[in-house]
Amino acid sequence: MNSKPITPHWEHFEHDADIGIRGIAPTLEQAFEQAAVAMTAVVTPLELVSASKVVCIYCEAPDSELLLVSWLNELIYEMSAHGLLFNRYEVVIDNGTLSATAFGEAVDRQKHQPAVEIKGATFTELRVYQQADDAWVAQCVVDV
Repeated sequence: MNSKPITPHWEHFEHDADIGIRGIAPTLEQAFEQAAVAMTAVVTPLELVSASKVVCIYCEAPDSELLLVSWLNELIYEMSAHGLLFNRYEVVIDNGTLSATAFGEAVDRQKHQPAVEIKGATFTELRVYQQADDAWVAQCVVDV
């Protein structure tokens, strides 16, 4: 067992014309949260987004990979349909059901200067797994 604690974090990875996002954390829920943070960071620097609006998200799927895609696509819908950006998430996963709270604000083009619009989470590079060091990884490629 690794004695070094795992700090939740996110990263991007290269993928042709699209962008890979990856959340890494001690729990599955935190890995999903970090994947969503990575997705926001594709659009704008996180420090530019305040948490003045709260949105509740609910989705379900038969496995963790499909649940990740569903979760990210629900967020993309909220971002696109309601003109929102999020910088923080609280996720609970129970038996294929995800309940979450997303914290963010309305897009302000001058303040946020969005770099791209994310069209959807894809099945490309889709993986949700636990590493040897017990960290959970949740990743996929998002279409921009």
